[in-house]
Amino acid sequence: MISTKLTIVIPCKNEGNTIYACLLAISNQVDSNNLSIIIADSSDNQESLDILAKCKSDFKNLDIQVVNGGFPAQARLNGSYLVKTDYLLFLDADIMLTDINTLIQSIIHCCSNPHIDLLTIPFYTDPKWNWAFRAFKFCQMIGPPFAIGGFQLWKTSAYWKTGGYNPAEIFAEDYSISSKVDRANFKMLKSSLAYTSPRRFENKGIFYMFKLMILSYINRNKPDFFKKHHDYWT
Repeated sequence: MISTKLTIVIPCKNEGNTIYACLLAISNQVDSNNLSIIIADSSDNQESLDILAKCKSDFKNLDIQVVNGGFPAQARLNGSYLVKTDYLLFLDADIMLTDINTLIQSIIHCCSNPHIDLLTIPFYTDPKWNWAFRAFKFCQMIGPPFAIGGFQLWKTSAYWKTGGYNPAEIFAEDYSISSKVDRANFKMLKSSLAYTSPRRFENKGIFYMFKLMILSYINRNKPDFFKKHHDYWT
C-alpha cells in the first residue's frame, strides 16, 4: 500500500477552495486509502479554516492532520518533523494531480532505483502560459537539480541529510534545498501529470519570475540571498 511508503506535506495559507480541490485529486489517486496528509496551515481567513474542516470530514479515505504553518520553508519543516515513512512528498495546495496514477508511478520510480533521492514532475497550466512551464522544465533538465516546491518527492533520509528546510529562507527555498542533491540522484519524470494555476506568472510577470530563477542560480552558494523576500511576497 502506498500509505506505508509515503506521507504528503502541504503548506497552506488562506487557500480556500484550492486546498479542497488539491485534496480531492489526492483522494482520487490509485491506492490512496489511509494516505497520511499533513497540512501545515497558517490561515487567518475563517472561510479557509471552515474549508479545511470540511476536507477532514469529506475525505475520510485520507488521514488528514493539520499543524502550524508559516512561510513555505517553515511550514514544510513543521510538517516534515512528523513524517515516519520512507518517502516524503512536498506538494503545494495549488497543485492538482490530474492523472490518477501520479503518486503510485512516482513511488514505483523511486523504489525501483535506490539511487533516487529527489524526484519531481513537470506541470502544465492554462494554454497561454504553458510555454513558460516548458522553459522551466528545460532549465531543470540542463542546470543543477531544481525541483519546484509544488512537487518534491524525497527519500526521507536524503531530505534530512540536507538538513531539512531552513525556516530562515523566505524566498526560493525550494531551489535552495533541491540544489543540494547530486544530479545523479535527481529524477524528473517526462509526463506532465499535474495542473497548476498560472497565478504567479500573472501576478508577478514572466520576466520577474525568470530573473529570480537566474539570480537564484547565480547566488546558489550564498545563503543570505534566500533569507530576503526580494518582493516576492508583496
